[in-house]
Amino acid sequence: MVPDYKCDKQDTLLSVIGGLNSQHSRQMASIFSIFKVPQWNWVGLLAPEGDRGEHFISSLRPMLELKEICLAFTQMVKHEPYSFTPSKYIPLIKNPLNPQGDVFLAQWWEDVFDCKIHKPGAIPQKEEKQCTGKESLQNLPSFVFETNMAGESYIIYNGVHAVAHALHAMCGSRAQSAMLRFGKRISNVQSWQLLAYMRNVQFNSSAGEEVSFSENGLVSPHYDLLNWIFLPNQSFVPMKVGQLHPRAPPGQDFIINSQAITWARKKVPYGRCTMKRCHAGERKSVPEGKEVCCYHCAPCPEGTFSDQTEADQCDHCPEDMYPNKHQDHCIAKKIHFLSYQDTLGYTLVSLTLSLSVITMAVLAIFLMHHDTPIVKANNQDLTYLLLVSLLLCFLCSFLFIGRPRKLTCLFRQSAFAILFSLAVSSVLAKTVMVVLAFMATKPGNNARKLLGKPLTNSIVLGCPLVQAIICTIWLAASPSFPNLDFHSLVGETILECNEGSASMFYAVLAYLGFLALVSFIMAFLARKLPDSFNEAKFITFSMLVFCSVWITFLPTYLSTKGKSMVAVEIFSILASGAGLLACIFFPKCYIILLRPHLNCRESIIRKKNT
Repeated sequence: MVPDYKCDKQDTLLSVIGGLNSQHSRQMASIFSIFKVPQWNWVGLLAPEGDRGEHFISSLRPMLELKEICLAFTQMVKHEPYSFTPSKYIPLIKNPLNPQGDVFLAQWWEDVFDCKIHKPGAIPQKEEKQCTGKESLQNLPSFVFETNMAGESYIIYNGVHAVAHALHAMCGSRAQSAMLRFGKRISNVQSWQLLAYMRNVQFNSSAGEEVSFSENGLVSPHYDLLNWIFLPNQSFVPMKVGQLHPRAPPGQDFIINSQAITWARKKVPYGRCTMKRCHAGERKSVPEGKEVCCYHCAPCPEGTFSDQTEADQCDHCPEDMYPNKHQDHCIAKKIHFLSYQDTLGYTLVSLTLSLSVITMAVLAIFLMHHDTPIVKANNQDLTYLLLVSLLLCFLCSFLFIGRPRKLTCLFRQSAFAILFSLAVSSVLAKTVMVVLAFMATKPGNNARKLLGKPLTNSIVLGCPLVQAIICTIWLAASPSFPNLDFHSLVGETILECNEGSASMFYAVLAYLGFLALVSFIMAFLARKLPDSFNEAKFITFSMLVFCSVWITFLPTYLSTKGKSMVAVEIFSILASGAGLLACIFFPKCYIILLRPHLNCRESIIRKKNT
């Protein structure tokens, strides 16, 4: 419909009916969905030869590319003209000289063939060309008489009927009936008046299809899906196997009866450029310079998956899941932490208990022989304090084993740092007392004034107190907390204690290393003192072992993840504690238990004099 359009001032144009020039994108986009039913994306395209065919192919190409459908070939097909004429008009065309019921056919015939039809009994003039009725419509130019079936003929046919139905409705209305009774002509009706009735037109076409208009004035199109069946006599017949209704609700827009389709080779053609379908766990990979349909199937990259065939790309699993071996679905990650049931956890627990028992046995030996010279010569209070602190250091390893929880994460590093500071401070105090005791034996030296419990207590309490202050600042500013690490290990989620502040953790280790270094230097300087004060030599070895363990700890700790990282720290705690225990106390236990004759005052005095 074209409202408010007039050819001239005398005639009123109610409607214009003709071929459609608008884009068919909506309909074509819906049609393309049928290619997805048998999974075709490598197809040939046939179009009629001529401008319309060329325009059809050029318009269709971008739409096909959008749907990832590629053209294997395009072929322009020549077509023979054929006539479309209702059977009731065939007698008129066969005998145009006697057109019963059609007053226009004779005049039209004279005009197009430039001849004259005379009534029966009339005498024609000599110069006039007589119409014989044998003239051929096929010889007429196409601009005079189009004998070919136009692509829009059916739509034009429906358009004419729609206008006729609208005129009938308008004439049947009360207002228009009154107008006609007063003698007004239908030609005075304006196109906008007819348009109001056109919106409500609804009728069935000659093909039995319902024709109606949407709110926007668009015809609701639908298409039949035809299966052309070839017969043994080389002929073929169309069989309707489905329908396409672009504006129907989802699920009802495309209906196909797959069982009714007859394929030429008894199976569905494989209309694809790539002869292999990409399975789950693979993705499509298009080589450079190839059509998007001509792809290879490439395995999903590591850490990704695809759970459907013909996947364009692989996806990442959720953080708590990972791809299976075939990368076609995700499975839940295992929770990873150092548990008591693990072989590594069980081994460390056994080692911790063994060292704890050994430490308690050494403490018991020293308590049982507290009145012997070798025990009295080594500052009993500091000895007992060192053994207790070593015992607690070994036992604090249990805070690192098992499922990390908020409380254990909060205190395990602080407990380890403070207890080891206490142990190293005890060793430092013993070394300082050895040096001062030797210096006090020289005449005129004031070192004797420093000997006693005040200095010892100051070292033993002051050094761990500094460490405790560092740990308190750490807990207040950035405390440790349980954390899930999804990315460090494949297939496992690490449940670990996040230390909160790495700088504070390194500050704790640095202070501990400072105490160990001071103790080592003091013991090294005192290594040549008389044997009656023989602890300096053993303390030197113990501090050497202690420093070696923790220097090795840092690079190893930073290069591991998960339970291995925790195991490295536990091993460092046990190894450094065992070094102190073995180097300082095993020689004394050897004398007490196996060489008791050396545990006497005369033996100590003899060693001092030598």
